[in-house]
Amino acid sequence: MNFEFTEEQTLLRKTVRQFVDTEIIPYIAEWDMNGGFDPKVWKRLAEIGLMGVCIPEKYGGAGMDYNSLAIVCEELERGDTAFRTAVSVHTGLNSMTLMQWGTDTQKEKYLTPQAKGEKIGAFGLTEPGAGSDVAAMNSFAKRDGDYYILNGQKTWISLCDIADHFIVFAYTDKEKAHHGISAFIVEREWAGFSSKAIKGKYGIRAGNTGELFFDDVKIPIDNLLGEEGEGFKIAMSALDNGRFTVAAGAVGLIQACIEASVKYCKERETFGKPIGEHQLVGQMLAKMEAGYEMSKLLVYRVGELKNKGVRNTRETSLAKWQACDFANKAADDAVQIHGAYGYSDEYPVARYLRNSKAPVIYEGTREIHTIMQADYVLGKRNDKKLRCMLPSWPFE
Repeated sequence: MNFEFTEEQTLLRKTVRQFVDTEIIPYIAEWDMNGGFDPKVWKRLAEIGLMGVCIPEKYGGAGMDYNSLAIVCEELERGDTAFRTAVSVHTGLNSMTLMQWGTDTQKEKYLTPQAKGEKIGAFGLTEPGAGSDVAAMNSFAKRDGDYYILNGQKTWISLCDIADHFIVFAYTDKEKAHHGISAFIVEREWAGFSSKAIKGKYGIRAGNTGELFFDDVKIPIDNLLGEEGEGFKIAMSALDNGRFTVAAGAVGLIQACIEASVKYCKERETFGKPIGEHQLVGQMLAKMEAGYEMSKLLVYRVGELKNKGVRNTRETSLAKWQACDFANKAADDAVQIHGAYGYSDEYPVARYLRNSKAPVIYEGTREIHTIMQADYVLGKRNDKKLRCMLPSWPFE
């Protein structure tokens, strides 16, 4: 076991941290209040190679390992969850899924421009009546000659108004339940496609989230991802990648909570001494640190399994569940440490608390992950090798 980062990974962390400190943190309070960030940030993310950090160089990516993606997500969420979410969706849910399941033609057409940051990818699985229960989806794609005709709706889709390409899931045979779901690559410019942002979110306000609508959208058969009826397996494997990035981001949020709390503990005095010297405040800081260190170990273990080409659904579920819970608790304690000031926008911890709640819900609620882990322990759940596995690293 090697817990040391490579020189390349260390340099990457330094680069992303500098980007966050100079181009996100000074503006994020305003962006969060206004409900969106400066689109120029997308260009800068591409310029420093963060849009395809773990995508092979032959597809336009940086060709780095999967733990490098974790580093990127960790550092971006230290600035704000909206930016980690953007990379999670674009790289984790979309680009890595194309890398795993796409044909050579699909990779050339969609993965390459996404890895370069020339196009943005997103992921459409959740529906108004189908969240954790994927089989409850109503979207349907009917084969018609050389096309599929897609009708339906998706909701809570990150980058809904921004992305150029979407991986969308729909039934092609309702009678087969999970085995009747298929995956498609959909382009924004196609007739019948539309999107609408959701306003009034509790947290991650700087991020774009909303609904997708499909009204007789014609999808060429070449845009079927994987095989017909393989959509559920593709979705679940994509979530392994998405949950990995969410867990990594949670590590960054815990770190942000620690940094803000330590700074405040040294500035604020009560009863004649800095508040950090009060034992119960120290206890909250200690719990943050414990959550931070445990979450890091869980996350980077998953990254190593991905590097080795080993299926990691069990380990990813545990990392996502625990890291997000630790982050939510750290943010709650950070607000408590700040007292009344923590309840205002004068300090960043209120935003941390608002942002920390969504990851406990999306990409599998804490309750879903609890059930999954119990099923693994009881021997009721067993992960088999998929027809298409995520490429191991180093890439060929």
